[in-house]
Order: sequence, then structure tokens, then C-alpha cells
Amino acid sequence: MPGELAHDLKIPHSLDERARQDFVSSLRGFVLHDMANDLREVYHRDVLPEATRRLGHEPADSSEVHRAIKSNLTFQLYSAMRVNAQEMVWDSVRAPVERSAAWLNSKVEDAARKARGSLTLDPSLTLPRNVSALDVHLMPGNYDSEHGPGDASQGALYDNGTVVFFMGLLGPDQGDIGRSIARFVRARYPDIQPSKMLDLGCTLGHNTLPWAETFPEAEVHAIDVSAPVLRYAFARAESMQRAVHFQQMNATALAYEDNSFDVVWSSMFLHELPLKDIRKVLSEAYRVLRPGGLMLHMELPPNKALPAYDGFYLDWDSWYNMEPFYKTFRDQDPAALLAEAGFPADGFIEHVVPSVNWYGEEAFATAIGEGTAVGKDTGRLAEGVSWYFFGARK
Repeated sequence: MPGELAHDLKIPHSLDERARQDFVSSLRGFVLHDMANDLREVYHRDVLPEATRRLGHEPADSSEVHRAIKSNLTFQLYSAMRVNAQEMVWDSVRAPVERSAAWLNSKVEDAARKARGSLTLDPSLTLPRNVSALDVHLMPGNYDSEHGPGDASQGALYDNGTVVFFMGLLGPDQGDIGRSIARFVRARYPDIQPSKMLDLGCTLGHNTLPWAETFPEAEVHAIDVSAPVLRYAFARAESMQRAVHFQQMNATALAYEDNSFDVVWSSMFLHELPLKDIRKVLSEAYRVLRPGGLMLHMELPPNKALPAYDGFYLDWDSWYNMEPFYKTFRDQDPAALLAEAGFPADGFIEHVVPSVNWYGEEAFATAIGEGTAVGKDTGRLAEGVSWYFFGARK
């Protein structure tokens, strides 16, 4: 079972709806584990020898693997099942969200009256087309659709949908990515004692709040371009008694002064941006960091760190999950991108952190002491998961 939300914005689901969500979550687990393992076997047994004979060499990268396998019936079945399971994620939670929209919006209004943090929206902000023109992750309405004044229902759709999507891997508050990485940073880099931190592309704050939890002495800011998810994120944070300052803002043009933050981070954000915008985001992050400050980004590992087939497996989302910039980002060299943004070339860091929710404290402690290498399951949702991040000090 995928579990339930662990905050006051939890909406009611009927028994039939719960059963449907449990089925969809189990179906995704079957596709991403059983069918994915079968696909890997078919590739090495059938596709690879034929592609090698035709090309005169083994497929050298993700794109060559994709071209070699896309006519294979096993791959076509896998992709059809995965796309349909993705659409079913949102379908399984859409009715209860729509039914609860008025109540959800009232919760946002209530949160504003007794706030620990703050919510600042900018109605004049022009949404970038990578948000306004796409249903990213095949989510109907994407993050930005508003169905009335003060609407937060897209935030609820994403929150409830990701419970099904992640199959319970992220824990009851869906904060495992942020919690695992923030705790790793605190233990591995004890000299970092932030007084002010910034989350770029925060969506619902799933990974913002664990940073606030791990560094309770810090003032935490979080930005996104989409008003509906920010309304929901703010009310969610207030219900969980976390003071976060949410603001509608484009990470390519931050409205903060130079040298404002000790830590700037993002989680699964950069790969949703065109490359030109990624470069702007990294330059802006460098500008607002204080000297000695840390910037880091949780993402899937770059293609250069993986064998061709494993890169192809992760790049599937770029071709079939409405994430058109995904592969272009993963084809980059993160260290080179950071050097272009002004970070010292010898200051680049990268780590793989096991999910503390899945693997437990012992494996997590080992990773802090010894580190973990990028592997075929890094960032892959299957039987357990590890998180990759890269960054640098200013």
C-alpha cells in the first residue's frame, strides 16, 4: 500500500478510491521492477547482439540504445504499461481532489491568518513555457493551472498523486530525498552552519521541510513559479509547524541580494529546464551564495557516469513522460556547468546517498563515512533507492 499523507491537508478517499490507488501503486512497482528486469534481460540477450552486428560496435550511449530497442515488442509493452500506469496515478486521485477543492482552499486561507512563515505571490510573473505549455510527468494541468481564485488544487493533485507514484518509498511526509541529503550534508560537512537557506523549484516543499528540520536554526526560503503549488506548500508547512518563506519567483532571475544565503539547493528541478535556463539558475545561485556557502542539486546521475543501457533506462522519461529537457541535462558534465557559473573547478563535489527511509540508519551512516558509488539503481525507483547530488562551495 502506498500510505497516506501525514498532515492536515489530507483529504478523504473512499474505500474504492483507496483500492484503486493501491492497485496503481502495485502496478507501477510491477512495471518498474519485474518488467524492467525483463527488459534488461531482453536487451542483453536479443537486442545488443543484433545492434552490435549492425553498428559494428556496441551501442555507445543512451540514444543508440533507444534506437536499437524501440522496435522491440518487449520494450513497446513496457513503455505502454508505464505510460498508462503514469496516467492512472493522476486518475486515481483526481476525483477526491476535485471533491475537496473548496475545503483545501479554505485551509490555505486559514494558514495565512496564523502563519509562522509567509507566502508571497507575484501575479505579474510570466510563467516560462516549460511550465505553461507542458503537462510535466503527464499530470493534467501541470503545476500552474488555477480553477478559481486562490486555488491550490494542483498542489493537492501532485501531493496525493506522488504518494501513489513513489509507492511509499519516501516515507509518510514524502521527505526522504531532502531528509537523506540534508542529514548527509550536516554530518559530512560539519563546518556548514547555515543561518539562511534557499530551495529552488520547491513545488510542495516535500524536500524543503526536511532541510528546515535538519537545520532548525536557519531561516528557510523556498521559491517556485507556480502559484497553486505554493499556496498548498505554504498551508502544508504551516500544518506541519514549519516556518518557511515561500515566494513566487523564477530561479533564473532571483530577487535576492548578492551574498544572501549560506546554502542553496534544489531537488529534481534542473532537469525540467532548458539548458540555457539551467546556466542562468546556476549563475544566480552563485550570485546569492555567501562566500564559503554551499550549492547542491539532487538529480539523476549524468549519463557519463553510467553504462549506455542504464543511461537509456533513466532517459526514458525524456521521450515518454513529458520531460523534454531531461536527457539534455543528463548529457551535461555537472562539474563543467558549475565552473561556467563561477564555482572553483577544484571545488566540485558529488555523492550518492542511500535512502534513510528505505535502507535505515546503519547504511546511511556507512555512506557518510565511506561514500557510495553511482550504480544502476541510483535514482531508480525499484526495491530501494539511492539519491545522487552534486554541488560546490563558493
